[in-house]
Amino acid sequence: MFWDKVSGFYDLVETIYNGKVYSELGRRIAEEIKQGDIVLECACGTGAISKHIAPECRQLIATDFSVGMLRQAAKNCRKYANVKLRRADMTHLKCRDNRFDKVIAGNVIHLLKDPYAAVRELERVCKPGGRIIIPTYINASAGVNQKAVRLLELAGADFKRQFDMESYRQFFEAAGYQNVEYFVIPGRMPCAVAVIIKDGAGSL
Repeated sequence: MFWDKVSGFYDLVETIYNGKVYSELGRRIAEEIKQGDIVLECACGTGAISKHIAPECRQLIATDFSVGMLRQAAKNCRKYANVKLRRADMTHLKCRDNRFDKVIAGNVIHLLKDPYAAVRELERVCKPGGRIIIPTYINASAGVNQKAVRLLELAGADFKRQFDMESYRQFFEAAGYQNVEYFVIPGRMPCAVAVIIKDGAGSL
């Protein structure tokens, strides 16, 4: 599996290529978290976001499909007693409806065959009044970023789609999500963050 193979040096590559965005993303996501929150993070990878969330919440369940990534996340989050790591498929989460105050899925939507199924699952397990936070890298310009994507594809990454800011908004609008806030973390490869607010009736 590609993500198992790269898990040991993924943080290093991200830091070298896109370090400003990589480090800032976790801090910005943590600003969305409150002390009493029970949080689910899907596609946690090496725990780059998890380690920022953990000090801010009551409990964090961090999941990934890659065993290698989970090993790295365990190292990065080892000092936080409120973090539980689990292997999980984010399109078929084995947990009850309306369980989590915040649900996060970072930089994974572009890799999924059926990203809308994943978003619906995130919605299902989020409490009414909660927030679904979905950061995704966007290509602000073709050039270097397209070359980086191509290199990853040659190495074995399987990108199903790429986004710019406009197409990212359209992605959520096409699924009927209207109550969405957006912000962008600028950098070499910027990251757009969509924050879906689940209303009190349990619909969006």
